Amino acid sequence: MKTATVSQLKKELHYRSTDELMEICLRLARFKKENKELLTYLLFESQDESGYIASVKQEIDTQLEAINTKNYYWMRKSIRKILKSVKKFIRYSLKKETEVELLLYFCVQLKNMTPSIKRDKTLQNILERQLALVHKKIDSLHEDLQYDFRLQLENEGLV
Repeated sequence: MKTATVSQLKKELHYRSTDELMEICLRLARFKKENKELLTYLLFESQDESGYIASVKQEIDTQLEAINTKNYYWMRKSIRKILKSVKKFIRYSLKKETEVELLLYFCVQLKNMTPSIKRDKTLQNILERQLALVHKKIDSLHEDLQYDFRLQLENEGLV
């Protein structure tokens, strides 16, 4: 089966009734957890972005507490998994401010982890790559937001 392009899908959805669109959305939600999460964001959480950010931060904290810190191998594996989920939540929002705030929060939590990530080069590299991404994203924001986020970076010692 050949997958249709987004423009083809958009044209086809334009001709469907409201009931058919609802059925299509519900059927999509049944097949993948990510589809259900995206629909949840769009329907319930997109109006309250600060609440969404707070819930994602809580999720990050929960996942970081569950990390096996016995050795760095398990820490690396868990941190990569957490970063993957953070990126997924960022994709749902599509707002640059949300992306910067969540990545910055992830970096702060990673820096403050015990045992320290300074003893593992791979974890340091993950932190440095995410900080470079945060700096790049901050540059694309409004000047007032740039100032606020840079000040937050300095306060956390992540400059």
